[in-house]
Amino acid sequence: MTTTSPAELDTADPRRYEHLSRIRLEDPRAVQRAADSRRRHPGPVHGRQNFVVAADHAARGALRVRGEHDAMADRRSLLDRLQIALANPQVDGVLASPDVLDDLLLLGALDGKLVFGSMNRGGLPGLVNEIDDRFTGHTAEALNKVGADGGKMLTRICFEDPHTTSVLENTAKAVDSLAALGLIAMVEPFISRITDRGIVNDLSADAVIRSVAIAQGLGGTSAHTWMKLPVVEEMERVMAATTLPTVLLGGDPSGRPDEVFATWEAALALPGVQGLTVGRTLLYPEDGDVAGAVATAASLLKGHPVEEGAAR
Repeated sequence: MTTTSPAELDTADPRRYEHLSRIRLEDPRAVQRAADSRRRHPGPVHGRQNFVVAADHAARGALRVRGEHDAMADRRSLLDRLQIALANPQVDGVLASPDVLDDLLLLGALDGKLVFGSMNRGGLPGLVNEIDDRFTGHTAEALNKVGADGGKMLTRICFEDPHTTSVLENTAKAVDSLAALGLIAMVEPFISRITDRGIVNDLSADAVIRSVAIAQGLGGTSAHTWMKLPVVEEMERVMAATTLPTVLLGGDPSGRPDEVFATWEAALALPGVQGLTVGRTLLYPEDGDVAGAVATAASLLKGHPVEEGAAR
């Protein structure tokens, strides 16, 4: 396991992560050793909102950020950005696909952090049966083996697509398998529809409320289930629809950064909101200042000390 501080990163060196390839080639068991030796996060508590950085987009082939179609294609750049974000002590952890998570474990970047794995990545954008979003990533057993805190699943509910039934069934099974191991099931539901532009999620308050009503009832128990929801208009009505801990997602950034942060701040003030699980907005900010974007987002969270110089 190699620990490199963001200040030590030479982002101009194309060989800066070559040691990861060497370890994977010669000593693949190093990933499990890194997981076994990692200091765990003490766990979520009421009154202190959590800040998790999301990095599972590439495993779905979703590399676009703000119209740049391959923004997330460079793995070295992604790891640079993740290490910068995770170095902020107010960032509690990461949500990642298995490949990214393994890299971060080998880099020693997850000590004391919450870890969530991404479970279903089979619904590729533009795929003929995109709604049939099969579980091709982490399993509950794999997450438990590496000492993760939970798993996340995207649950798109498309009433005109017959694959929705299996999506709901497989989500319920994942909720049960995580709960059996005492792990958090982070469910990200949407009411979706098929258009000539592909799958579009309905971000009206009524649609989000309906998705919550369906998703929070999946599985034999909701004792370990969280919601992962978009910030929409009438967010007060959305949060009134559930008693489950809820984290807010960012999505592909659009609009001015100050407007985005303002909507997050308002939503974070609502009962039941446990924090942020955001990726591209912070990892690929318009001005390129990852550390600054992360610090600004951290300053919005309840129960976190505001770092000197953080923007509000």
